[in-house]
Amino acid sequence: MKGPLGFGMDDLLQETLQLQRKLADGLKLLPGMEDVDYGVTERQPVWSDGKVTLYRFVGTGAPSGQPPLLIVYALVNRPYMVDLQDGRSLVQKLLAAGQDVYVLDWGYPDRSERFLTLEDYLLRYLDGAVDHLHAQHGGAPNLLGICQGGVFSLCYAALRPHKVRNLVTMVTPVDFHTPDNMLSHWARHVDVDLFVDTLGNVPADLMNASYLMLKPFRLNVQKYVGLVDILDDRQALEDFLRMEKWIFDSPDLAGEAFREFVKQFYQANGLMHGGIRIGAEVVDLENLRMPVLNIYAEQDHLVPPAASRALRGRTGSDDYTELGFRGGHIGIYVSARAQREVPSAIHGWLSERP
Repeated sequence: MKGPLGFGMDDLLQETLQLQRKLADGLKLLPGMEDVDYGVTERQPVWSDGKVTLYRFVGTGAPSGQPPLLIVYALVNRPYMVDLQDGRSLVQKLLAAGQDVYVLDWGYPDRSERFLTLEDYLLRYLDGAVDHLHAQHGGAPNLLGICQGGVFSLCYAALRPHKVRNLVTMVTPVDFHTPDNMLSHWARHVDVDLFVDTLGNVPADLMNASYLMLKPFRLNVQKYVGLVDILDDRQALEDFLRMEKWIFDSPDLAGEAFREFVKQFYQANGLMHGGIRIGAEVVDLENLRMPVLNIYAEQDHLVPPAASRALRGRTGSDDYTELGFRGGHIGIYVSARAQREVPSAIHGWLSERP
């Protein structure tokens, strides 16, 4: 007999027995689980400066001869979300399509990098990697900037437009003051000078806690409750653990670069109002005269779609394309739908602009 809530004692009993079975299976499965890792594609270091390394991904076939594609990721996470595992890899799909793919790995800053600035990251490290690719391939590379790496790519391409052939940005904030940007609301009220002067480098655990609190129930409770449902599924459990490892394998952030980024982008909203300075140089998005592809995730809670779409009309390019895909900030790289749609869209767009 069903109760007023739509279930009865028999339903509760079956649910309890099923839970017990899953827990028992999990106790057998978990001790035998090996450590999981991410980054499925072979890669080779081709250039470095300090802790920063440029890697070239090795595909099974020869590149098609298009300009190389340099992926620029954010500082706060490792860049291998774009190459998470077999079958869930943006890099794999791009290589299979004939792209020659590189990634810039920022490394793990320690106290010796406390005073690195945005000028160091953009006009020393990123510029050095671009110069290496130019020398090796005989021309300017394409840039694919992701999240904060997209902001870096916008600024770099505006400062050195002759060094970038085509620019692709993914889940990249341009307007940091959209009403639905919770992270920005927090950052605008931080005394960042006191913060950095006290801490030096910004601890990765502190940044991760901030991101998790954007969706506290979903990211701190619900996903671990849901873990019970997959305790008897080795593949699903490996996928879960791989994602958890990536999330919590985060570098600390160089203090001065963090200070500059929060002040100029989150607090001053400089890409919208002007005045972004990288060292002695001022960023002007009107200098972006190369073709631009701007990709956003329609369910992104970290970079709301409106924050990305604000790029329209602010570049100097007469070749601007904007594409939205279903998914969140991470799902746009690894979901089954994204794997079908996003790499082919990037490759198709680049192939039309050799």
